[in-house]
Amino acid sequence: MATSMIYLIVTILLVAADTAFAESNMLQDFCVADLKGEKVNGYRCKDPAQVTPEDFYCLANAASTTNTTLGSAVTSANVEKIPGLNTLGVSMSRVDYAPGGLNPPHLHPRASEAIFVLEGRLFVGFLTTTGKLIYKHVNKGSQNPGAQGVGLSLFGANPPIPDDLLAKAFYLEPQEIQKVKGKFPIKK
Repeated sequence: MATSMIYLIVTILLVAADTAFAESNMLQDFCVADLKGEKVNGYRCKDPAQVTPEDFYCLANAASTTNTTLGSAVTSANVEKIPGLNTLGVSMSRVDYAPGGLNPPHLHPRASEAIFVLEGRLFVGFLTTTGKLIYKHVNKGSQNPGAQGVGLSLFGANPPIPDDLLAKAFYLEPQEIQKVKGKFPIKK
């Protein structure tokens, strides 16, 4: 009985080892997007022999904020600009701000956000699902993960989001923001 059990265990281990070694040959180091190919739930992988260093690189220079309404300009770096990001679930953006500029309240339903400040200081934050505002002034060289605005609950945040920021983000006058805030109880 003991000998049969040993043979069974050895057989299972050999099959598992063979499977593990066979599987490792099927893995790929990367799946650079073939932007010219058909797109079905994402991009197909480019032939590895055709991959170049440019598939993993994108230089985002500072964007002009002078002709923007909110004083900010977003330069996205997703799989269309960096094909090497394909299948990684990653994209990046560079946001340039004029003094007093604003990136409007927004959300990322399928992503997280991390902020790194190259120069200056930013007021950043996010709302919890209960409407609590988590915020901080982020200085050069520091980062703060996540930024999520949640629709109308912006107007009931605790502590409240400053009226002048909401007015600028929604193209309203501060008096209109006060009217809207009056319709929403402050969340505790």
